[in-house]
Amino acid sequence: MNKHKVFLLSLGCSKNTVDSERLMAQAEASGIIFTDLADEADTILINTCGFIADAKEESITETLAAIDKKTEGVVKRVYVMGCLTELHRTELQEEMPEVDGFFGTRELPEVLAALGSEYREELYDKRSLLTPPHYAYLKIAEGCNRACSFCSIPKIRGRYISQPPEQLLREATLLKSSGVKELNVIAQDISMYGYDLEGKTLLNDLVLRLSDIGFDWIRLFYAYPVNFPLEVIDTMRKRENICNYLDIPLQHCNSRILQSMNRGINKSDTIRLIETIREKNPDIRLRTTMIAGYPGETREEFEELLQFVEETGFDRLGCFPYCHEEHAPSYSFEETLSEDEKRDRVAELMEVQERVSEEKNLIFEGKEVKVLIDMIEDTTAIGRTEYDAPEVDNECILTMGEKHVRVGSFCLASITDTTAFELHGSVV
Repeated sequence: MNKHKVFLLSLGCSKNTVDSERLMAQAEASGIIFTDLADEADTILINTCGFIADAKEESITETLAAIDKKTEGVVKRVYVMGCLTELHRTELQEEMPEVDGFFGTRELPEVLAALGSEYREELYDKRSLLTPPHYAYLKIAEGCNRACSFCSIPKIRGRYISQPPEQLLREATLLKSSGVKELNVIAQDISMYGYDLEGKTLLNDLVLRLSDIGFDWIRLFYAYPVNFPLEVIDTMRKRENICNYLDIPLQHCNSRILQSMNRGINKSDTIRLIETIREKNPDIRLRTTMIAGYPGETREEFEELLQFVEETGFDRLGCFPYCHEEHAPSYSFEETLSEDEKRDRVAELMEVQERVSEEKNLIFEGKEVKVLIDMIEDTTAIGRTEYDAPEVDNECILTMGEKHVRVGSFCLASITDTTAFELHGSVV
């Protein structure tokens, strides 16, 4: 097959982003060119998300748009890969016969072959970044062994497989040498890292070794509350370049709901865990995720969640309406709330969090903080503190005045004003 131009659309989470980046590096080694414009491509390749209803809808909408381009003769081929295919391959093949090939989450060599490329084991560590060049994600494991009732990830991604530490260190070293300053460590569940390799946690050891490579910031995402290795919090406090930040999705606080969700933890243990983390590292900022409208969630149980969020004072919080996912265990439960009621509960919870966030941000007023610049618009620089992850957390909006800063550089910022989700100030 002639070497051709590919338009790659990577949807969904950062774990998907890493898969797309790995695929690009492999394909580029065979001379395939990736273009940012679908109309310039011979092939459209969509890496889909299949986690919740909105994400599935987006994946299907984009695939239909790609099929239209093929029908119009703009592109020759359309391929679809990733999570949605893993869950619904048969239905998709029946509904969309115009798609030239469907590939699951573990079929990288097959995708490459369809593109006219080949998979090379020796290129595994290489990635072509889809993020801005100053930050990147490092996926330390694939799959999940937990059996949360609301989640289809184990079905999509398979059993938990930790990447060997030596491979991760090679990959991280390449990212550092390419100019990456912020390394975001991700997995479906970082708490489990290493158990399948050595029967014990290897997370703290890995974090220390990544810290030694010399990144400016290392950030940790998606810690499962059960079995989280607390020595990592001590390491975070001691090591300057490990951000005082932890993303620990809790999903709920009510013990009955947590049991139904099969989370392996109750309310009092959750509270104890948060207290311990904060005692070990008073400077830490915690991000969490909640689900509103889980089957059987009563008004009282939801109000318990509202009170918990207010009292615990999470620095960052996201909330999703419960999604009745047919490939998740909770699909057998009867839904007790309408979509509108679930959305109303999400809005109510986020209103509480907005007040919490507003209060939390007030402490930055009148202070100077270190900021990583993500974007520049005219005379304004937009960046983040170590307490804020890319794309999901607070932005720091700074007037530059006479000071000139570059995207991807660090600067000191004087914060003069704050809102629930923004810090405002100027470059010092």
